[in-house]
Amino acid sequence: MLELLTGTGLATAAGLNAYIPLMVIGLLDRYTNLINLPSAWSWLGNGWVLMILAVLLAIEFVADKVPVVDSVNDVVQTVVRPTAGGMAFAAGSGSETVTVTDPSALWTQKLWIPIAIGLLIALTVHGTKAAARPVMNAASFGVAAPVVSTVEDGASIGLAVVAIIMPFLVIVFVFVLFWWMLTVSRRRRRRREQRVLSENAQRPTGVAKRL
Repeated sequence: MLELLTGTGLATAAGLNAYIPLMVIGLLDRYTNLINLPSAWSWLGNGWVLMILAVLLAIEFVADKVPVVDSVNDVVQTVVRPTAGGMAFAAGSGSETVTVTDPSALWTQKLWIPIAIGLLIALTVHGTKAAARPVMNAASFGVAAPVVSTVEDGASIGLAVVAIIMPFLVIVFVFVLFWWMLTVSRRRRRRREQRVLSENAQRPTGVAKRL
């Protein structure tokens, strides 16, 4: 159960920012005893890998805070974030941590299973994030982009750390995220309905009746 929560938290964090959970895993493995990666994922703690992730994170950090550019970045990240989510889930759920000393063999012997689960989780979170950002930018004339992006980065860091140290708290994070996704979906639907009503109101009466 704890392995599943750890993997879920890391994959969810990857849906918000692909590179943060991978860096958290690698740094904690390299410099602390909070997590010990299995042999299949030990390369995440390599110094060169961490440097590359840091550069990619810096690019992502800037791009995601600029209106319009953030939407273009989300298109590119449609492949990157789910992939990172699959890797993060597999690496995290198969590791020894401060709360898991004997991870389930399922996560290490059948590697495609945790990768597939993590990919789906990260893809779902990314899809909601990518759909919500244009709506927020339009409603705030672009002001929301850097604020929302910073909150997402902070949530990704917090969720990644919590997933490793206190995985049971992942349930709370996921619940809040689900609530946020539902709220965004409802707002998008309302905005779409209002736009349709506005367009119908601007048409000649006869045309509106025929529609």
